Amino acid sequence: MRSKSKQVLLLWLEGFREACSLHRVVILCYRSRKLLLRTGQCFLLNGLIFLGSLGVFKWFIDPALQWILPDQCSPLTSQEFCSYGGFYAFLRGGLLQLFYVFWFYPLYMLSFILSNIWYNDIAKHGFEAIENSDVSSAEALRQGEAPTSLNMANAERPSGLGGVMIGIGEQVYSILLLTFFFLEVYVVGVIPYIGKILNFLLLSWMYAYYCYEYKWNFSGIPLEKRLDFFESNWAFFTGFGSPCVLAIFFLSPLVSGALMAILFPLFVLTATGSGPEKSIGAPRRTWKCAGLGRLPIFYVADTLSMLALSIFRLESPHEI
Repeated sequence: MRSKSKQVLLLWLEGFREACSLHRVVILCYRSRKLLLRTGQCFLLNGLIFLGSLGVFKWFIDPALQWILPDQCSPLTSQEFCSYGGFYAFLRGGLLQLFYVFWFYPLYMLSFILSNIWYNDIAKHGFEAIENSDVSSAEALRQGEAPTSLNMANAERPSGLGGVMIGIGEQVYSILLLTFFFLEVYVVGVIPYIGKILNFLLLSWMYAYYCYEYKWNFSGIPLEKRLDFFESNWAFFTGFGSPCVLAIFFLSPLVSGALMAILFPLFVLTATGSGPEKSIGAPRRTWKCAGLGRLPIFYVADTLSMLALSIFRLESPHEI
């Protein structure tokens, strides 16, 4: 038990260290002008405009409204002016809501949509920059410890229309799986006493999987192998996702959303530059996590996804 605890701690620390290896971002942006441009656009929208707007609102607009429309009266204020205190509070609250409805919420949706498009471009350009490097995990996948892992993965998938249908099926299942897992994260968070701890743990896994999924997609690794490797290396990925969650866990939803929109592409690039999955095609006994066992992280999400797919298959013939 003591040796396994030590192994878990070491793998967690390794994952945490990999996530904090932000020097890879600088190196990759130096190698790829397209990556630098797209990353700069992401920082401009989410950092300067979105997060900057929240800062201006908190430090300037809200205090100004407090001064113009105060709740309480100072000793120098006349009683006639003070009689409007309740109306001023109502008016100030209405103006604050207008800021949220017509500025922050639309800006949040714009940031969400554009960022998701840009994240894929950032991961793609980062992966291409690594493929052109001699000291990259992408090269290690093809020439290093497991030179035939991707070839074996691609060989398992049939070519032609059958391969396309399998790819579409994997994408549909992956979307369902991650959607149900996100709902699971939300539900677990409301459990008394232990909810916050479980929420932090599940969020760490969710962000770690999101960060590595881009690279695995470009590497052509099948979904089944990804889930097997992720659940078997749960200690490493817990550590990798922890910095992502620590940065936003104690902040308000809007601020945490803006900050994560800035930090997430950095973690995607650190994941793209790391190579814990270079042994994904090797025998399980050679993995660093050997002996810890596979943790069914996605069990609930997988069960609900399969249930949703079975219901869809049952209803389809009747609709036809």
